[in-house]
Amino acid sequence: MREIKTIAVIGAGIMGRGIAHVAALGGYRTILEDILPASLRRAENEIRVNLDKAVELGKLTKADADAAYARVEYAESVDEAAREADLVIEAVPEEMESKIEIFTMLDKICRPHTLLATNTSSLSVTEIASVTYRARQCVGMHFFNPVHKMKLLEVVRGLETEEATLQATAEVGRRMGKDVVVIKEAPGFITSRINAMIGNEAFYMLQEGIASASDIDKALKLGLNHPMGPFEMVDLVGLDTRLHILEYLHKALGEKYRPAPLLVQYVKAGRLGRKVGRGVYEYPEEATKKKAAEEKTAKVKSAD
Repeated sequence: MREIKTIAVIGAGIMGRGIAHVAALGGYRTILEDILPASLRRAENEIRVNLDKAVELGKLTKADADAAYARVEYAESVDEAAREADLVIEAVPEEMESKIEIFTMLDKICRPHTLLATNTSSLSVTEIASVTYRARQCVGMHFFNPVHKMKLLEVVRGLETEEATLQATAEVGRRMGKDVVVIKEAPGFITSRINAMIGNEAFYMLQEGIASASDIDKALKLGLNHPMGPFEMVDLVGLDTRLHILEYLHKALGEKYRPAPLLVQYVKAGRLGRKVGRGVYEYPEEATKKKAAEEKTAKVKSAD
């Protein structure tokens, strides 16, 4: 089995910083990359806050939390992050063009033995891997948000992914504290395929006036024992991300995945979920944080 010592994570958004968090907890030297310095600063702060919270709850010792925090390094270029990595996990937005662009770069930058993983919830690992000369070393790693709390990791085998790559990736997942399932590539894998259908149907019900968003959420939590309602979930994941997934599944699997018109409207209106302070529900605190971050970034740029 290939030995993984250094993990690079490309993209310091919600998923990227969560993956960096669990990679560091797993004992790996972790390099988190983003082209935006503000994103790296926010990631560094959030990782510290989440580690401290785990200590407060008795889930980690202070020494283990400090050691994990010290294992995370930060880079402002893909080249800087990936050149020494044994495994690179791409965590850019759920768009095929973006992922192909990153994998094309990584194939040129990384050492011959380096494994390349895409954190995708629905896209084709085979298609992403096809732009490289190392398709046997490419794999899908579908993490769940919030990464530091959710136990499941779907490891996805592309058409040419070799067994050694799957074994090494699954071992990384276990060291990150995840319960790993290995699946053959299919549109939407397991969870995204089912979750997208539930969430889309919830939007159709809301559009038809069958019930309010809060009552639909309550019904699924209390009646079906779901930990979150479909609208709470989509606000957390991002309505734009969910729409991308549904558009892909609609194209691949047919009419039952056609996005609800109300979901499309919300995305066009900029109601993208918690990350912007407004989705199906309103999040005033998140909106304030986003505005403050944007103003801070604007000041830095004007100073430059």
